Amino acid sequence: MPNTKPPIAVFASFSGAGGVERMLVNLIRGVLDLGQPVDLVLMRASGPHLARLPAEVNRIELGTRHSALAAPPLARYLRRRRPAALLAAKDRAGRAAVLARALAGTQTRLVMRLGTHLSAAMAERSGAERWLRYTPIRLLYPRIDHIVAVSEGVAQDTARIARLPSARISVIRNPVITPELNRLAAEPCPHPWLAPGEPPVILGAGRLQRQKDFPTLLRAFARLPRAAGYRLGILGEGGGRSKLETMISELGLSDRVALLGFQDNPYAYLARARLFVLSSAWEGSPNVLTEAMALGVPVVSTDCPSGPFELLDGGRYGPLVPVGDVDALADAMQRTLEHPLPPDALRCAVCEYTQERSAERYLEVLGVSR
Repeated sequence: MPNTKPPIAVFASFSGAGGVERMLVNLIRGVLDLGQPVDLVLMRASGPHLARLPAEVNRIELGTRHSALAAPPLARYLRRRRPAALLAAKDRAGRAAVLARALAGTQTRLVMRLGTHLSAAMAERSGAERWLRYTPIRLLYPRIDHIVAVSEGVAQDTARIARLPSARISVIRNPVITPELNRLAAEPCPHPWLAPGEPPVILGAGRLQRQKDFPTLLRAFARLPRAAGYRLGILGEGGGRSKLETMISELGLSDRVALLGFQDNPYAYLARARLFVLSSAWEGSPNVLTEAMALGVPVVSTDCPSGPFELLDGGRYGPLVPVGDVDALADAMQRTLEHPLPPDALRCAVCEYTQERSAERYLEVLGVSR
């Protein structure tokens, strides 16, 4: 029997292989599993995660690649389709959605998801740059019905910058743990370093850019005892690849470090790592750290704003070290390699981050009855 419920609309841009796109696909799958139809309204429509969308998703491409031009076609969609609610996936999508709803003249409930600790991301910018960034937020965020933050730190930071009462912002954990996670983790890993009997592999992952601070990870890895035979792999692509390759060579690590690129199935790598390290300068809620813990892999993280402290319960489930501190990171890596926590303790620590629970909470905030 056809589902006659009005859809919820997810307004997003799919333009790469990032964590936001992956989490949106997980969320959409969870919402569909709960019997709620979904329209995915896209600015950009490219990247590997689109292939993971279920066939039931109604994909609508607005015909523009920029959020600044998206308001008129999004307004036409809102007037024509009348979705039950609109979820904007990021800041720029949220601001465009505010304008689109005003143009459409509808009362569509508007919710925005935020996954970045903005003040940390803007910390090195000039006062003028911060003013230009924060002013539209303070003008437009009060017009959004509700905001979802991926961590308590992001929620507090957003409330402060946007000058919003905390009641206007809810924390919903990312839908990281899916029914397919363990199945994908059990698939064969194509890299020879992760074959049975090989020396231990430490893994990092993320876009090769300043935020992830892989130079600190490389310097810390270089301080581990060579005799232990450790190897380091970094999953991901990005504009910083050539600089990292140069650094690997200069540190004399070419035989022990591999830049593994984007992988369709990173979980086959992650599940076979001896240790996962997050070296980021800032995060919202680091999905790959959650995934590592869900697979029982020991972790070390920088205490960056704002997600790792919450995930690791202040250091209970893995060491937290200052951002950019090479010596502290190397010491934490060595200690965790020698004395890892039991896998079941790590899995239990992230049991809130399931696809089903996240989808339920999003539907509550969107005001959609099941």
